[in-house]
Amino acid sequence: MFLTTSPLPLAPLWELFFARAPNNLYNVYVHADPSSVNHTTTSFHGVFAHRVIPSKPTRRHTPTLISAARRLLAHALLHDESNSMFALFSPSCIPIRSFSYTYRTLMKSRRSFVEILKNEPGAYERWAARGEEAMAPEVEYSDFRIGSQFWAVKRKHARIIVRDRRVWSKFKLPCLRDDTCYPEEHYFATLLSMVDQRGCTPCTLTHVDWNGSRGGHPRMYKTSEVGPELIRTLRKYRPRYGDEERSDGSNSSVRRRHDPFLFARKFSPGSLHRLISIANGVIFKD
Repeated sequence: MFLTTSPLPLAPLWELFFARAPNNLYNVYVHADPSSVNHTTTSFHGVFAHRVIPSKPTRRHTPTLISAARRLLAHALLHDESNSMFALFSPSCIPIRSFSYTYRTLMKSRRSFVEILKNEPGAYERWAARGEEAMAPEVEYSDFRIGSQFWAVKRKHARIIVRDRRVWSKFKLPCLRDDTCYPEEHYFATLLSMVDQRGCTPCTLTHVDWNGSRGGHPRMYKTSEVGPELIRTLRKYRPRYGDEERSDGSNSSVRRRHDPFLFARKFSPGSLHRLISIANGVIFKD
């Protein structure tokens, strides 16, 4: 599921990713902001053609990004009852493994992959972004979690997200200030932590580098940085597990895990030609 405000600049790489996959093993859905300049459904080709769902405008620091993800989930649930795992991507995301490796990893898991972090720096300010006690009693501060907006959830959890009204009633409220308002990084982690934390592996499978971040955005890999060594390095990293940071010692099972990163972001549109040049020899070679 792709959430975008423009035509997908890295679409040719994803085309190669899906090229050797049986059509019955995947579905593609795109939520494309209809208010974007020079944006039409005809901007999407190949596996993305005719895959744009009814979409609405999205804007950072607002609940619209949550709404868009919920809209994608609802459409995918209804479109094909065989859809069993739902992964969300941005236009700057890329796969760093082959389709077969990615498919096996996701389908063998009995759990969703959702980063769920507690007591992050600035968590209270984010919880109170809509006003002191505005989230209570539905979402107390002790319930509040932070995590990546890019997750892969099982069908059971997709249905929970789409059907949720109680927690969503708080996260859809407007924030009083933008610098603490990142609802898409809070809603999914908080909801699934409250409803079924044991059903989630508390990590994301999409690697991101926050070193050198600007304006709340993670590092963007430049064209000159893209090559075989970068892909191999990204594959070696270990996800951050939310449960691993508990102090009660009850997280030994999580500590033993080392789930592989399957995707990575952010990659600049200009890096496409380099990514294509190493696709078959590196990215899709397991």
